[in-house]
Amino acid sequence: MSERRLTVLSGPSGVGKSTVVAELRRAHPEVWLSVSVTTRRPRPGEVNGVHYFFADGEEFDRLVESGELLEWAEFAGNRYGTPREPVLRNLAAGVPTLLEIDLEGARQVRRSMPDALLVFLAPPTWEELEKRLRGRGTEPEDVIARRLEAGRIEMAAESEFDLTLVNTSVQDVCHRLIALMTDPQGVATTINREV
Repeated sequence: MSERRLTVLSGPSGVGKSTVVAELRRAHPEVWLSVSVTTRRPRPGEVNGVHYFFADGEEFDRLVESGELLEWAEFAGNRYGTPREPVLRNLAAGVPTLLEIDLEGARQVRRSMPDALLVFLAPPTWEELEKRLRGRGTEPEDVIARRLEAGRIEMAAESEFDLTLVNTSVQDVCHRLIALMTDPQGVATTINREV
C-alpha cells in the first residue's frame, strides 16, 4: 500500500468531534484513530488505552522532552498530546489515519507535517454549540465558560484549515470525511470550501 496523507479533525469543544469519530469508526473500522495522552482525569466509562492514555504531569513532561509527541497542547487546565510513532507507522502502512485534536495541536501538525489535511468541524450556529456544551452535564460552569471562550478563538481560526464541514448531520460529515480520507484526488476539488 502507498503512504497516506494524515487527516486532522479539529473544531471547538462541544461541536461533536467525538460523536463524528465514533460513528466514522463504527461504519469504517479500517480507519485508525490516534489515541491521545492526557493529564485529565478519566470521565465515567473512559478506559485507559482506549479513549485516552491517562498520564500524570511528570510522565507527560517526559514524553514532550523526548520528542515522543507529534503535537501537544494545554486545554481547560489539562494537557493532551498525540504519540508520534503509531501515527507514522500507520501512515507508512497505508492505513487511513485520523487525529481528533484541538486548534493548537492542528497548528503543530501543520508545521511538522505540512501535507496533512486539516478539516475544521463547525457547529450550525454558535447557539447550538453553547447548548451542546451545557447539555453534557459533566463539567462545572467555570470549565464551560473557559470552553466557550476557547470556542470563540477556535471559530476565528477556521480559515487556517483546508476545508470546513458543518456538523448538521453526523452521517453526512462521516460520509464526507471517509471520502476525503480514501480519495486523495477528490480533496483537490474541495480545498478551502465549506461543505
